Amino acid sequence: MILKTVYLASPYGFSSQWRERLLPDFVELLENMGVEVWEPFSRNSQVDFSRPGWANKVALADLKDVKEADAIFAIVNGTPPDEGVMVELGIAIALDKPIFLFRDDFRRCTDSEDYPLNLMVFAGLPSVGWKNYFYTHIDEIRDPKKEFVRWIKST
Repeated sequence: MILKTVYLASPYGFSSQWRERLLPDFVELLENMGVEVWEPFSRNSQVDFSRPGWANKVALADLKDVKEADAIFAIVNGTPPDEGVMVELGIAIALDKPIFLFRDDFRRCTDSEDYPLNLMVFAGLPSVGWKNYFYTHIDEIRDPKKEFVRWIKST
């Protein structure tokens, strides 16, 4: 059986505290649900950051992974959310990839009463039922009534 691949877009790799304490919870949960997680901080760990051009290599590797992954799961905390995550999400929207969003940050960063983020973030989700692709607690990701579980089970 071939596992579906999920690109995990998150800002959690920039901080050692978050990388060690938050990021593994998401990777482990998603893997335990039966998907292969492409986490860019670990996938780019072989890049020599002391060499010129390292940033371009990382960016191109991430772009390739977003293009080749079956879906994107984006952690969109912050006001505004991390700009790299937003670019990765925009690429996934343009490529019509399945998109799943996680935000447990209670702050709003929009003028809309309906959406907690900039409206463009939701362009890749259906206008009706978008909340089934939006998660506000890590345990909610396993909810069989929401779309991530349904997507995993789909062929």
